[in-house]
Amino acid sequence: MQLAFDQASLAADCNEVPVGAVLTLNNTVIAQDHNRTIMNHDPAAHAEVLVVRQAAIIKNNHRLINTTLYVTLEPCVMCVGAMIQARIDRLVFAASDPKSGAAGGVLDLSAHPQLNHSFSVEGGLMAKQCAKLLQDFFKVRR
Repeated sequence: MQLAFDQASLAADCNEVPVGAVLTLNNTVIAQDHNRTIMNHDPAAHAEVLVVRQAAIIKNNHRLINTTLYVTLEPCVMCVGAMIQARIDRLVFAASDPKSGAAGGVLDLSAHPQLNHSFSVEGGLMAKQCAKLLQDFFKVRR
């Protein structure tokens, strides 16, 4: 999670919402990035989507079986959808997102019985640090 936090800090330095993500396979980092929605003029350029895209290219496969995604904020519906499509096995997030979280916050798509894939979820790892980074970022802007 520390690597994801470092990515989130880079996002803040770029005036992006400070969310970072790291994808691992067998405890080896295969992709890491941060939000780039403003920089890329792309509403889908969330950290989670970017690392899924990078890893799929690196692995030469759109299925990312046996991977774990570490992210500093609970993923939104779009990001959970990307995780489902990629068949990611495990999500570890830091701060919960009570406004748009889709892994237990607003809704929980991680184990929805009508979807064709589910994954395990762990929340709260470095939650205070990641939440503070987000709060500090928005405090300056509001």
